[in-house]
Amino acid sequence: MIVVVGDLVTDVLVEHDGPLRTGSDTDAAIRVTGGGQAANTAAWLAHIGHRVTLVSAVGDDAAGRDRVAELETAGVRCAVRICPGTATGSVVVLSSAGERTMITDRGASLRLTPEHVTAAIADAPAATHLHLSGYPLLHAGSRAAGLAALTAAGRRGLTVSVDAASAAPLRSAGAQNFLTWVRDTALLLCNADEADVLAGPGSAAEQAGRLTAHVRNAVVKQGAAGAVWSGRDGLVVSGRAPAVPLKDPTGAGDAFAAGLLAAWTSGSSPEAALAAGAGLGAAAVTVLGARP
Repeated sequence: MIVVVGDLVTDVLVEHDGPLRTGSDTDAAIRVTGGGQAANTAAWLAHIGHRVTLVSAVGDDAAGRDRVAELETAGVRCAVRICPGTATGSVVVLSSAGERTMITDRGASLRLTPEHVTAAIADAPAATHLHLSGYPLLHAGSRAAGLAALTAAGRRGLTVSVDAASAAPLRSAGAQNFLTWVRDTALLLCNADEADVLAGPGSAAEQAGRLTAHVRNAVVKQGAAGAVWSGRDGLVVSGRAPAVPLKDPTGAGDAFAAGLLAAWTSGSSPEAALAAGAGLGAAAVTVLGARP
């Protein structure tokens, strides 16, 4: 079993053609659905038949109840804290031509507590791996919970992976701070923009290699150009992404993480894990929204 810790929110997905017409109308298809990096990864893990528990927080509202019900129906075990007086987080996702911009209200995600996270990990005796979305670490309100997850995993002897989450809040939190928080974890996942923040300019292989000074293995994702895995043992592996029609990139990185982690934690090689991640990421971009 993999325990995933992080955000569970409502996504308002706005798919528009061409540039936004500021101050006027822009035609778009709008869809409201479940989202959140951690929740998306958990949903993709359940979709491929992997046992998974999500540890998160939502408000005591209809949106929170709907978000939990969706995941439970999808096969995710939910250890979700209900926070009275706080709205479930929501994200407006502006998506077009392979790009996406997110406007975020963290809501109840900032109310995730160390006590809840520690208890939820203790209550998952079958767990062998912790996957932490970077978002709890990147915001002061939830940082203690993110750090508590890493501590609890260490005490349990779980392997640990962390997703760097998003470039802008990484810059705000500070690259060196983030790398200190995740030091010596088994695996760090980041996309090209996040790698620029954490490792500086260079090729994906160069960036992944630099990151192994802080973590044992690093993966830098390059979207359609594939991904690179680098380990402290000197291993460098490149993976290719399947060519598929692009519908919406939202959640592709979360699906990639699910495919990679399911394979790697089951004993597959880094090469096979990259291929599994690429396959699930490719499946994600062919559908509208961040979930299977």
